[in-house]
Amino acid sequence: MTSIPIFLRRLVIHRSGDRCEYCGLSQAGQVATFHIDHITPEFGGGSTTADNLALACVSCSLRKGARQLIKDPASDELVLIFHPRQQSWREHFDWDDVEVTALTAIGRATIDALSLNRPIMLAIRAEEKIFNRHPPS
Repeated sequence: MTSIPIFLRRLVIHRSGDRCEYCGLSQAGQVATFHIDHITPEFGGGSTTADNLALACVSCSLRKGARQLIKDPASDELVLIFHPRQQSWREHFDWDDVEVTALTAIGRATIDALSLNRPIMLAIRAEEKIFNRHPPS
């Protein structure tokens, strides 16, 4: 595993607005430090460059792991997991209060694979609303 230079870490954090680029959770108020995620894993040919790095909360990072292909629960077809550098979050997802909703097969599959609407995340987002950190702007 390649060490990520500090200038790239700072760029990723700044670019993301200090939010998980998969679920939108703000780093503010979270105990665990978010991960710098290789969107395409190094062993899969991914590089340690700005266009292949995303900020990910611990939960999204661990659930995503090295997966690139995931199953769309509606069609059972394999689709690529959401790619924050190549795709727009708003193209694949939307908010229904504290729940992430899917607009596409990639959205459905990513929500399912990363368990974006599990009860604890809904509770965290409800608390984040109180502090005006949800929904992300």
